[in-house]
Amino acid sequence: MGQAKGLGAVRVYLEMIKFEHSVFALPFAMIGMMWGAGGWPGWRVFGWIVLAMVSCRSAAMAFNRIADRRIDAANPRTAARALPVGALGLGQTYLFLGVSVALFLASAAMLNPLALALSPVALLVILGYSTTKRFTSLSHFVLGLSLGIAPAAAWIGATGRLDAAILPLVGAVMLWTGGFDILYSLQDDDFDREQGLRSLPVWLGRPKALVVSRLCHAGSVGLLVWGGSLVGAGPIYFAGVLLAGVLLAYEQSLVKPNDLSRVDLAFFTLNGFVSIALFAFALADHLLRHRR
Repeated sequence: MGQAKGLGAVRVYLEMIKFEHSVFALPFAMIGMMWGAGGWPGWRVFGWIVLAMVSCRSAAMAFNRIADRRIDAANPRTAARALPVGALGLGQTYLFLGVSVALFLASAAMLNPLALALSPVALLVILGYSTTKRFTSLSHFVLGLSLGIAPAAAWIGATGRLDAAILPLVGAVMLWTGGFDILYSLQDDDFDREQGLRSLPVWLGRPKALVVSRLCHAGSVGLLVWGGSLVGAGPIYFAGVLLAGVLLAYEQSLVKPNDLSRVDLAFFTLNGFVSIALFAFALADHLLRHRR
């Protein structure tokens, strides 16, 4: 396959970074922004926060594709990705990575000094995740932290400071992400074992890894409750947490050690519902409590 050009290249880039999966972290970032600012921070701050989130995630996905290109080529599940099949060249992908990093740093600089000062730390975590499966079975939680810092980053972007009140939401997103990434990695445990890659399913086996995933999701719900209580959230938010808990329980019910046929439904569809629904309930709760 030849390298994509023009509009075709745009489509390939969007597929490479799984742009639609921004729905996982972005709603939590919006909650962090709203809680930090006490409401709407203005279009300027909102725009720079969204650009920072999207560009940082794009950089992370591009770096992941570069770092894993040989692994992806060897794995039947990922062999059709853009780099293995030649739809994008390595140079194109490095250029995309560089532009994404530059946009992220520029966005942080436009927000406030603390956002800029901490932006290299965020990049270290988010880009560094791609290497962790080579040396630790806990890589799921590094990925979780990569998404978990989104609400704290948005809080900082909106306020210029970091407060302890946002940390439970960081932990909730970290455990939520780690839990669903464990489920997703079940598909590759045999391949990972053959390649010397590490994950909880490889280390503990499928049944025990599923137990850890379920504990993560239970802990995530608990932290969502704690985080809401710290910022004075009202009953509508907590109803959203209850709905998220029900969705996560259903997600867990779809995956069995010997039946992975519904992993895609559990991973893609339900987790999108969890993040969007929680944001919708948090927004409705805020609007109701602050109406004039």
